[in-house]
Amino acid sequence: MNILTFDIEEWFHLLEIDSTKYPENWDKYPSRIHENLGRILDFLDEADQKATFFCLGWIAHKYPDEIKEIAKRGHEIGSHSYHHRLVYEIGASRFKEDTKKGIDILENLTGQKVISYRAPRFSITDQCKWAFEILAENGIERDSSVFPGSRSLGGFPVFPKHGPSLIKVNGTLIKEFPISITTIMGKDLVFSGGGYFRIMPYPLIRRWTKQSEYIMTYFHPRDFDPGQPVIAGIPLQRRFQSYIGLKTAFPKFQKWLQDFEFIDLNKADKLVDWGNTPIITISG
Repeated sequence: MNILTFDIEEWFHLLEIDSTKYPENWDKYPSRIHENLGRILDFLDEADQKATFFCLGWIAHKYPDEIKEIAKRGHEIGSHSYHHRLVYEIGASRFKEDTKKGIDILENLTGQKVISYRAPRFSITDQCKWAFEILAENGIERDSSVFPGSRSLGGFPVFPKHGPSLIKVNGTLIKEFPISITTIMGKDLVFSGGGYFRIMPYPLIRRWTKQSEYIMTYFHPRDFDPGQPVIAGIPLQRRFQSYIGLKTAFPKFQKWLQDFEFIDLNKADKLVDWGNTPIITISG
């Protein structure tokens, strides 16, 4: 099962330096969302491919026509929060407010119920398990925020490294589609989106795809934009991760979709046998 998803945010939503963390700073950067998103949508039309788009509420507020266009072309609209804040940093009260605001604006724009969610940078961790209850309270039925391993900005290393699961927390059930992790020589590796996808040679991606029963992708419009500016002050390691492979990423992505079958989250949900899916009980 290969699931195609995109996180719809601007090229400067990196979360590494102060100027990219706070909405009051974002207007000073030029927008590149229209061109980058249009390129993705046009290719998906040509390939007759549907995907799930996790959209930032801030983008919906600034550029409502972009969100309407995604829905018009028959793709699922999910929420990627409103303000692009790390869940484990903002706390339950602010997360609840942000979640509702992000869902409301998307539903008002498209007239469609939003039932899928992905936290910025997979930032629902073992320290903020209360987030699942808040998502359920806001009508979210399926989540794709869990990174089942350690990473620089969060991660959920105690979460089992397998495919779709049911998360049960204080009586609440959420269908979880975690990020997919491949184990290479005893080490966990993610190749299905972002910098990991851009840096890996395609023959390796092809091989790992053939070996994987479950792949959850997570592309951003900026992943295919070699013309984007470089943000001053970004840490060296993150700069490498954020800007490497931009020139070759889109042809690689096109080749991947030609070589393998992908589905959106809606179809994946229907294919999963939830009656025989592991239930992961989390004490909130």
